[in-house]
Amino acid sequence: MAGKYIPRSKSRATLFLFLLAFSLLFILFSLSPLRSPSLSPTNVRVPDAETSFLVSLDRFLTATPSSLSDDTAHDGQEDLVAKLDDAVYRSEMDRLYTDPYYPLSLPLRVYVYDMPPKFTYDLLWLFKRTYRETSNLTSNGSPVHRLIEQHSIDYWLWADLIAPQSKRLLNSVIRVQRQEEADLFYVPFFTTISFFLMEKQQCKALYREALKWITDQPAWKRSGGRDHIIPVHHPWSFKSVRKDVKKAIWLLPDMDSTGNWYKPGQVFLEKDLILPYVPNLDLCDAKCLAETNPKRNMLLFFRGRLKRNAGGKIRSKLVDELRGADGVSIEEGTAGEGGKEAAQIGMRKSLFCLSPAGDTPSSARLFDAIVSGCIPVIISDELELPFEGILDYRKIALFISSNDALKPGWLLNYLKGIRPARIKEMQQNLAKYSRHFLYSSPAQPLGPEDLVWKMMAGKLVNIKLHTKRSQRVVEGSRKLCTCDCRPANITKTASIIS
Repeated sequence: MAGKYIPRSKSRATLFLFLLAFSLLFILFSLSPLRSPSLSPTNVRVPDAETSFLVSLDRFLTATPSSLSDDTAHDGQEDLVAKLDDAVYRSEMDRLYTDPYYPLSLPLRVYVYDMPPKFTYDLLWLFKRTYRETSNLTSNGSPVHRLIEQHSIDYWLWADLIAPQSKRLLNSVIRVQRQEEADLFYVPFFTTISFFLMEKQQCKALYREALKWITDQPAWKRSGGRDHIIPVHHPWSFKSVRKDVKKAIWLLPDMDSTGNWYKPGQVFLEKDLILPYVPNLDLCDAKCLAETNPKRNMLLFFRGRLKRNAGGKIRSKLVDELRGADGVSIEEGTAGEGGKEAAQIGMRKSLFCLSPAGDTPSSARLFDAIVSGCIPVIISDELELPFEGILDYRKIALFISSNDALKPGWLLNYLKGIRPARIKEMQQNLAKYSRHFLYSSPAQPLGPEDLVWKMMAGKLVNIKLHTKRSQRVVEGSRKLCTCDCRPANITKTASIIS
């Protein structure tokens, strides 16, 4: 009888070993990057991420039906504002007592307005129907549709916010369906498309309609627009009605203290957010960088318009200083397909890429250089940069004051004096940083869409402070906060670090 129990013991031991081995395999598989995409710097995006605006837009319009707005204005606005205010109070108190990190915790809760199609889908279709690669130019010679692509941040953010939650990858923001649950309100009006593709008076009329629609919303009336996000990423967009929405959060390409693009008091870092342009050039990924870095035999490269207005007047002076110098390539260029190819070749052959101010302090050229692995040499004393609360641009770019750059021989001597070890380190950092400037569908963790919401989270307490403060001031109170934290941005050339 005893012999009959021996096989059972072996069976149990075998079963135990099998389960143990299966458990170890399951754990290893769970940790495998095949199951969950790594967030390491070398894995810039998952293979299915689409970074082309045209391709992504085509898929979006094919898959997403236009919807009619439910967020229309109603009679009895004061009652609606009061009801919303009470609902927000109850929601905020509940979160305050249940979430130990409120209001600092992520994800941010964003309510996306369902605006009438003439402000959203119709404009996207207008872009798609009229797209052409050739002769439709702005007054300063830029191809209109390509310019819209550079400033298409409004599309990338909106497309991600309204996508089904099952298809989204970001955990920094969620869309809520009840306004009282929202931290912020997103206004999905395509201000740049309407400015460039509509007749002037027609565009202004649409701006006025959009303004009335937005400011009629109870949530806007409750906060004065302080918790509303409006994409105005081209410096000409929404210009005729900006004064009526200046308390809202603007998504901008840069800021400007000269008054050429924004009136005093309209934009400042404490309220608004700088977003990167959509790069013109293709990403030079890890394999590309490994192939091109040994072949970068050009010291300094620039291709673009050599004469600009406003702050960009420094370009022609730099051209006079640098043209003809050994190891320097300065070319007049445009943004068409031929220009794109020439710029891409030039940037991938160069150690440094010149990034001077244009008509505005910023330029898409900076982000072209970053995704090309070419160290930007930034000469723009008024420049503000995207996500600077998170990213340290000193690790990937050189900042040169205009005064130093124009001294005879100074800039080239400075660049030639940078040690190879530092150049290599900055190139490695560029490979890591490029992911932060690639808009995509679906939006990627640590991509620009994700960093928008991480930066917004830092503004939230201040937004709520000014909203609540504005609601309780009485006649005779000091209604305006006079604390001014906007010193001039003065570039100081850093010393060469070995």
